[in-house]
Amino acid sequence: MSRRELVVLGTASQVPTRTRNHNGYVLLWDEEAILLDPGEGSQRQMLHAGISATDLTRIAITHLHGDHSLGLAGVVQRISLDGVPHVVPVSYPASGARWVRALCDSTAFHHRERLALQGLAADGPVPRVPGERHGTATLRAARLDHTLEAFGYRLDEPAGRSLDPARLAAAGIFGPDAGRLLRDGSLQTARGRVTVDDVSVLRPGQGFAFVMDTRLCDAAGDLAEGADLLVIESTYLDRDRALAEEHGHLTALQAARVAADAGVRSLVLTHFSQRYTDMGEFVAEARSVYGGELTVASDLDRVPLPRRRLV
Repeated sequence: MSRRELVVLGTASQVPTRTRNHNGYVLLWDEEAILLDPGEGSQRQMLHAGISATDLTRIAITHLHGDHSLGLAGVVQRISLDGVPHVVPVSYPASGARWVRALCDSTAFHHRERLALQGLAADGPVPRVPGERHGTATLRAARLDHTLEAFGYRLDEPAGRSLDPARLAAAGIFGPDAGRLLRDGSLQTARGRVTVDDVSVLRPGQGFAFVMDTRLCDAAGDLAEGADLLVIESTYLDRDRALAEEHGHLTALQAARVAADAGVRSLVLTHFSQRYTDMGEFVAEARSVYGGELTVASDLDRVPLPRRRLV
C-alpha cells in the first residue's frame, strides 16, 4: 500500500531544547523516503520514528547551517554500517560542497555507503542518478533568500486518470479488459473502440513543498503554489519581524500568508526559535490569515498528505 506522509524528526531552529530536536524531516512518498535537512540528532530521531537507513532514497539539504546539516555525518555512517544497497543521492547548494564533503567523511569508518553528491547551482529539476530508487514524481529546487545560499524543494507527481466504474460498465468493459485498456490506451469492444479518456476522469497529481530558512521571496510562493502539503519555517512571531528580516527568516504570519496566497491545502509550521514557549501564539497568528489544515509541528509528528483533489 502506498504511503504519503511527513515524519517530523525535529522542530527547533539554531538551538535545540529539552522538547525540540534540531530540525529534520522524512517525506514518505510511496516507495520513496526523502530525508530533508538532517540536523544534529536525526539518526536517533529516525530510530524513534521507526525509519531505517535502508528506507532512505534521497537526502535533500536546503543550506549548510548546522541545524539543517550536522546530522548528515551520523546518517551517512549509518547508511554505510547497514550496507544500504542502493545509491542515495544527496542534493545541496553547490557553494556548500566543502562542508558536505567534510560531513560525509567526518570520522574514521569503513566506507560502504553509495552516495551521489549533487551540488545545485541553479533553479530547476534535480537530476536522477543511476542506481537510485525512485518513483515517477519529479523533484525540483528553487533558490531562496537567506543569509547564505539556500534552496527550497518541490516534489510533484504527474497527473493521471482514474477509471470510472459506471462508464466502464456502460461501455461493456469488465474484469481483465479494464487492465488491458489502461495498458494499451484503447480497446476494441462489441460496441466499438473505447479509449481510456472515454471511461476515466482526470486524477491530478499531488505536490509537496519544503521551504526552510528564507525571507519573503518569489521562490517561496512559487514552490508553495497549489501544494497539497507545505512545510515552511516560521522561526519568529510577527512581533519580532525585524529580527526575522535581519537573520533571513519568516514569521508565522508571513509563512501562513504564503500558504494562503498559494492555495495550499495543508500547512506545517516548524523551525521555531527557542525564545517562544506558547505555541498557541503560532496557531493564532497563522489562523488570522490561513483557513486550511494547520499543524504547528512537534517532534515525531506524522502528517499525512490530504486526500487527492477532485477535478
